[in-house]
Amino acid sequence: MRTRLKKARYASGAALAVSLAALAGAVSAVPGYVTSEGDMAVISATGQCWRTGEWTPEMARSPCDPTPRAAAAPAPVVQAQPEAPAPAPAPLVAAPAPVIEKLTLSTDVLFEFGKAELRPGGQQKLDDLAKTAQGAEVDRVVIVGNADRIGSEQYNQELSERRAQAVKAYLAQKGVNEQRVQAEGRGESQPVTGDQCKNMGPERKKNAKLVACLQPDRRVEIEVLGSREVAGTGGTPSSAGSSGASSGSTR
Repeated sequence: MRTRLKKARYASGAALAVSLAALAGAVSAVPGYVTSEGDMAVISATGQCWRTGEWTPEMARSPCDPTPRAAAAPAPVVQAQPEAPAPAPAPLVAAPAPVIEKLTLSTDVLFEFGKAELRPGGQQKLDDLAKTAQGAEVDRVVIVGNADRIGSEQYNQELSERRAQAVKAYLAQKGVNEQRVQAEGRGESQPVTGDQCKNMGPERKKNAKLVACLQPDRRVEIEVLGSREVAGTGGTPSSAGSSGASSGSTR
């Protein structure tokens, strides 16, 4: 009886050793699990796989163990973009009124030297201009007085202003709407002679050569802006050209 028990224990131990050896030889097929010769994980009668001592959760394989699934990235939240403000409408720029008449008159024709009272000859020039304005839709009349460089800057500025105001007052007497007349003086700041009158002797009124050379700088510029109808054109607006500067000999 003892002999049989010994033989049974020996046979059982031998079988267990053979099984463990077989299992040990198949461990490397699937890392962390005992596998058969066909590289299939060995599953026990209870439906569980045999793990090796090297098994870690990172080695989990299906169907032995649930495999971790990468969490799905949350859907990006699309934020509503603020609507771009509508572009501001371009400012409406009124077209400049056409020039009905443009005159550049010498102050020597309009005034005595150093004075702001109109001469009879200058009044006639302005009478003609007033008649032109009466037959038109006048938007604005611009009068600009200019002086030469002889004398102080302040004196020339004040003289040019007084002469421009004198022309404005005369045109108002002839029926031109004074509210539409703009008069200003620019003194000696805008000469038209350039460098042609340099090195001509003393800067004084007794220097006749210099006074004559600077004559174009002594002027009153007048612009009548608006529109008028030309006879025979069916009421088509028209604008007139520029008249030349009158000449003179004194400042």
